[in-house]
Amino acid sequence: MADKFHHEAIYRGDGALEKIGAQRVTICGAGALGSHLADNLARQGFKDLRVIDRDRIEEQNVGTQLYGESEIGAWKVEVLRQRLFRATGIEIDAHRKDLTDRTAKGLLQDGGILIDAFDNSASRRLVQEHARALTLNCLHVGLFADYGEVIWDESYRVPNDVPGDVCDYPLARNLILLTVGVASEVLLRFVLSDVRESISLTLRDFCIGRLES
Repeated sequence: MADKFHHEAIYRGDGALEKIGAQRVTICGAGALGSHLADNLARQGFKDLRVIDRDRIEEQNVGTQLYGESEIGAWKVEVLRQRLFRATGIEIDAHRKDLTDRTAKGLLQDGGILIDAFDNSASRRLVQEHARALTLNCLHVGLFADYGEVIWDESYRVPNDVPGDVCDYPLARNLILLTVGVASEVLLRFVLSDVRESISLTLRDFCIGRLES
């Protein structure tokens, strides 16, 4: 009988699932990008996942994040931990903590590959600074309005925050899922083949292209 990763194993080839399952990945942020990334990676065979987020689920999150209406008010990382266990049987390393100068080293130093999925400049800058200090591979995933990007740290510049409420901006669910799919593939290609690709994409014209380093 085929196992839960049967199709992925056929597509990726012999030995790929063992390599994927052995790779630790730390996702910083469990919002629109981070929650769907964690779910996607778990369903592709990643077994050693750490997720860091301090927030509770709000009603406005239901349309753009992995969570449901019945989970409003619960901690994002706790709901994510339960959902991924039910879906794939893996137990993620969930940290309901704020990433600060004081906590970052302890949370990130043995984190494997870091994925920055935060939605504000201060947190993104903190991930970048500690990734470089700890010499960890770091992939930044971000989006705004019609644009998404998946960029390895050596080519990444932290953007300025948009004016006003960081949660109050136009955002299409399809852009989120498209960006998550691209980010997952970029990560998989690095884990399996040591290939580093940075990608930009726009939803309105379905344009996906590599960024020059």
